[in-house]
Amino acid sequence: MNTNLRSFDNLIFINFKLTKLEQMNINKVKEFYKNPRAASIEALKIVQKKRNWISQNAIIAIAKFLDISSTDLEGVATFYSGIFRQPVGRYIIQYCNSVVCFTTGYKNVKKSLEKKLNIKPGQTTVDKKFTLLSTCCLGYCDQGPVISINKKIYKKLNYSIIPLIIESYNDIKKN
Repeated sequence: MNTNLRSFDNLIFINFKLTKLEQMNINKVKEFYKNPRAASIEALKIVQKKRNWISQNAIIAIAKFLDISSTDLEGVATFYSGIFRQPVGRYIIQYCNSVVCFTTGYKNVKKSLEKKLNIKPGQTTVDKKFTLLSTCCLGYCDQGPVISINKKIYKKLNYSIIPLIIESYNDIKKN
């Protein structure tokens, strides 16, 4: 292991601590695997559940807790599209940009989302309500183009329906 990286980990780690509940839940997941590295994705999900995203400090804290390198955990976090590496809005909108959705018109759906939200993919609205992300497949290839808002699927979309969908979320009051 690179000792410079480890000392860098220690320096940043000071600012972040896993909660007792997060530690307990990660330990439960670790019981199912011989190698703690195998619990990486679940550990990331556990921490993200309440915090909504995974900071670099969280990567270091989780890696220390799992006793794996932060570089290895960073690789898992950046590969898995369900782990958010920057703050996200209350509603996460993912649009499918697969070849199939391309042929059914996802570009018009993307254009409508960008116009209605006034953001580009990877960005969050100023009010922190919506984050727009692309994904390679949402699993509804026969019903594209498709978007997901906080895992709720909208199928067979077109340019003009997007503003109505977004407005329905603007009408929801925060609990």
